[in-house]
Amino acid sequence: MNSYRRLLELVKPYWYRLAIAMVCMVGVALCTAALPYLVQPVLDDIFIQKKAEMLKFLSVAVFLVFSVKALTEWGQTYLMSYVGQRVVAQLRQQLYDHLQGLPLSFFDRMPTGLLMSRVTNDVNLIQGAVSNAITGLLKDPLTLIGLLAVMFTRDWQLSLIAMVVLPFAFFPVVKFGRMLRRISTKSQESMGDISVILHETISGSRIVKAFGMEEYEKERFNRENIRYFRYLIKSVMVRALSSPLMEFLGGIAIVFVILYGGYRVIQGVSTPGEFFSFLGALLLLYEPIKRLSRINNVVQEGIAAATRIYDILDTPPAIQDKPDAIQLPPMKRELELSNVQFRYDNEPVLKDINLKVSAGEVVAIVGVSGAGKSTLVDLIPRFYEVSGGAIFIDGIDIRDATMGSLRGQIGIVTQQTILFNDTVRNNIAYGDINKSDEEIIAAAKAANAYGFIMKLDQGFNTIIGEQGARLSGGERQRLCIARALLKNAPILILDEATSSLDSEAEMEVQRALENLMAGRTTLVIAHRLSTIKNADRIVVISNGRIVEQGHHDELMECNGDYCRLYDMQFAQLDNNSTAKTVSDLSDQVRK
Repeated sequence: MNSYRRLLELVKPYWYRLAIAMVCMVGVALCTAALPYLVQPVLDDIFIQKKAEMLKFLSVAVFLVFSVKALTEWGQTYLMSYVGQRVVAQLRQQLYDHLQGLPLSFFDRMPTGLLMSRVTNDVNLIQGAVSNAITGLLKDPLTLIGLLAVMFTRDWQLSLIAMVVLPFAFFPVVKFGRMLRRISTKSQESMGDISVILHETISGSRIVKAFGMEEYEKERFNRENIRYFRYLIKSVMVRALSSPLMEFLGGIAIVFVILYGGYRVIQGVSTPGEFFSFLGALLLLYEPIKRLSRINNVVQEGIAAATRIYDILDTPPAIQDKPDAIQLPPMKRELELSNVQFRYDNEPVLKDINLKVSAGEVVAIVGVSGAGKSTLVDLIPRFYEVSGGAIFIDGIDIRDATMGSLRGQIGIVTQQTILFNDTVRNNIAYGDINKSDEEIIAAAKAANAYGFIMKLDQGFNTIIGEQGARLSGGERQRLCIARALLKNAPILILDEATSSLDSEAEMEVQRALENLMAGRTTLVIAHRLSTIKNADRIVVISNGRIVEQGHHDELMECNGDYCRLYDMQFAQLDNNSTAKTVSDLSDQVRK
């Protein structure tokens, strides 16, 4: 119930709407109780005693009761729905804001589709738990009290008979509610798995088609879809059974009431009006009880969803600003990594990294795949937190600075081009959408992107599709470079920015990168060693440690790890070139 209490905390700011809704609920309860109460004078005074003067009075009374009931019913429904939807919107925003503050390590563990399901499907389930539950817990008990008052006023002995069965009517509420909560938790988990499959197969549609895995993915989705369907059917069965069972138990009470109450009317102990007034109140009594049953089902689903949401909200941001964090001034002297260590899930990745990079220096970081190159540069903008040691910019520990001022000094271009389904202009100006058109055009020109942008249908206002799907690989990369140029950060990180491009596209991107690197402190992770020959310094990482550093010629003379990497790569290139030559000669012979 802790999750539900936390949900109710979100309702507090809307207390004035709740207060008005509560007044409306009291009106609904009183009008509901008034209807069976009026049955007695209508039957006894009009139809049996034929009092003409009561005809007009009772007609007006019934009209007023129905009018007030309709108005108050509308008021409480609208107000409670508003509060419920507002809480859902607030919780969804709170969840999204919290996700933005979590470190990359969290997203490494959680599938994207699962998080999408939490933000959409799970949050929506809470709306009913908030608005319907509060409505039911206030309106229906008031209605029950009003109807019970009418019943005991009309015939207290019959009321006691009816009350014998009433406790049994609440048994399905508790029993089925617990069952539904378990089923709802499993169905929400299943929906999360469906979202994961959807995200993976839609974003990876090219790979699915390229490997002919359409039928496999259809079957995988079908299995999860059927599993979700079975959970839904179980929940439908529980909901469908609870209400009829309560009606059956209520029917037993009504049978005894008709037998005993009818006997009392025949004996002249009570009037027909009193009996039917009592019977009307009893029939109306079971409706709020059934609603409480349905509300309990909705509440159990909402609590299950809230538990999953609060699991994320209770995940503390592992990386956040200190209370006394300072604004980091622009780097002027050097970037230093001092005895830096990093573990991922208790697995050592980096060990005793000591590196100083002077302002304006270009340092290339090389090593075999898995050596820890990308992890090292990810520590600088605090995408991950160091497990030991420290990183300094001009002598200031980056953990003592605000993340906003730290990351504002770092421009990043990676192998994976991150673009949004928006205009070319907004993608270039992503870091500051208030940049002028002149600045954006200048950045595009410096990134060698202006030419292809102007050939697009709407130039800078062209929507480029999800992840820049309408552009080539080189064009996407040049937009990312333009974005980094526009940011104008003093520190630049290039993480294999050209490794996925063909030779022609790489030449275009390389020229753009040269413009970007000018005058900036640059860390380059390079897959193709030929691209970093002219770096001021080359740092070689092996098994999470720096094993060599120096200029290209110096490292080649050492005949160490760098030399082996270089020879291996160029031997492979020579083999590829030889294979191509043999293939060309074979083609000529066949011709």
